Amino acid sequence: MGGVLRAESVWVETFTGLRMDRFVKLVKVVRERGGDGPGGGRPWCLPLADRVLLVAVYYRTNLTMRQLAPLFGISPATVCRIIHRLGPLLALEPAPRPVADVERLWIVDGTLIPVRDRSVGASSRNYRFSANVQVIVDADTRLVVASARPAPGNKADAHVWRESDLPAAAAGTTVIADGAYLGTGLIVPHRRRAGRPLLRGQEEDNAEHRRVRARVEHTFARMKDWKILRDCRQKSDGLHHAVQAVATMHNLTLTR
Repeated sequence: MGGVLRAESVWVETFTGLRMDRFVKLVKVVRERGGDGPGGGRPWCLPLADRVLLVAVYYRTNLTMRQLAPLFGISPATVCRIIHRLGPLLALEPAPRPVADVERLWIVDGTLIPVRDRSVGASSRNYRFSANVQVIVDADTRLVVASARPAPGNKADAHVWRESDLPAAAAGTTVIADGAYLGTGLIVPHRRRAGRPLLRGQEEDNAEHRRVRARVEHTFARMKDWKILRDCRQKSDGLHHAVQAVATMHNLTLTR
């Protein structure tokens, strides 16, 4: 059975939203991480570029294995093996440490992602079974710097931040967040207390804080163009790999 989709410009740009030159960089990353190996079994029936395209299409469209199989001319079981093999290889590169005497401003926030795996998510405030995913974004470039492992969606942002490895990744860098991160040591807005209105300078600080912090919300909106982050059916570490892969592809679209 012959497939329809191949790693050609028209299919790559239509089904993934990535320009062909960005997709070529993505394939190069996967190859350098050992994605072109046989994986301990028979040789793959698709070339590496087509397999990377399959994973990108899966994350972008959230089609089922049965729907993807005829598009690439392979079996649903092979689709599953390719996703499980290559998904982790699209992980986000560790953030480089800020250069001395160069100030960097990072923004952290959490978003709820609906999941099916009860061991990963929990019933949360969006009235769905969700996981809380924390992401750090560079305020200047809007690139995703780091993401934490998903936590149950009923956990507070501040609690998830403290339990994650993000504080270590952000050590020595100025990080801002919303009021949910009060008491974490991050820069949060001034709080209005009963009977004590904010001073004019504090109101201005909060307005500037909101303006800058909105960039992480814009990043979440762009990342959720990849529909896997709207309803993740993956189990165990599947959501973590999906977030990392989407962050990698999001960064590729922003780099020149």
